[in-house]
Amino acid sequence: MILQQTIMPVRHTVGQNEIQRFTTRELRDNFLIDTVFEPDTVQVVYTHYDRVIVGGALPVYETLPLPAYDNLKTPHFLDRRELGVINVGGPGSVTVDGERFDLTKLDCLYVGQGSRDVQFDSLSSDTPARFFLLSAPAHAAYPTTKLAKEDANPTRLGSSTTANERTIYKYIHRDGLQSCQLVMGLTVLEPGSVWNTMPAHVHDRRMEAYCYFDLPTDHRVFHLMGQPQETRHIVVANEQAVVSPPWSIHSGCGTTNYSFIWGMAGENMDFADMDHSPIADLL
Repeated sequence: MILQQTIMPVRHTVGQNEIQRFTTRELRDNFLIDTVFEPDTVQVVYTHYDRVIVGGALPVYETLPLPAYDNLKTPHFLDRRELGVINVGGPGSVTVDGERFDLTKLDCLYVGQGSRDVQFDSLSSDTPARFFLLSAPAHAAYPTTKLAKEDANPTRLGSSTTANERTIYKYIHRDGLQSCQLVMGLTVLEPGSVWNTMPAHVHDRRMEAYCYFDLPTDHRVFHLMGQPQETRHIVVANEQAVVSPPWSIHSGCGTTNYSFIWGMAGENMDFADMDHSPIADLL
């Protein structure tokens, strides 16, 4: 069995002025999570953006418990937190305090604050489940609830003429699974479409994290970030994640179509709370 980490790596906040001087390596070191899934490991990163934790669980041969990390100074991971889980791999299950929830690909599970024992399993080691994890501090307990992708209010947006024909699935939000402050869903781009979230936007009231998946090994996504008039980019491979500060745009263009999970935490639960940045104004 692979030993779990007991101390989470930490990403500190970065200001708008600092990023203007960053090299490619500094951008990647501060905002890219290059390994989300590690076999038979729960792997997470603690960020100081709204104290969100981003990571993944990849159970292949082992049942993986959600550890109580030393950073949290609590007996259990969820003593003062809530958790969103989306499966982007094969069939698996998440067991919360003895209750089992089966998750197929693109199903979501919300795990409420105060849950003590959380375990991750795969149905088969040949096609293991790949659970993306997003956690934020919580000050109220909501029920642990599963939402299948078919019930996640799939919405078609964009068009082939602008190369952004896509389907958005909303899971955790004001009108979906209830949470204290997490907002979470995913986007699937159609073949021939490569742009996501364009026109770009910011929402100064929430941070955001993206996790790109279903991207062929030899392809990449150019993830745009930074202030609208001071844009930067990070080249992202399959199953890597990017942390986006509240003051930053978050958009991307791939060398082929792909899917990505988006997750937010902060001031409110309104999915539509965003300040758009017109395409012609980007620099």
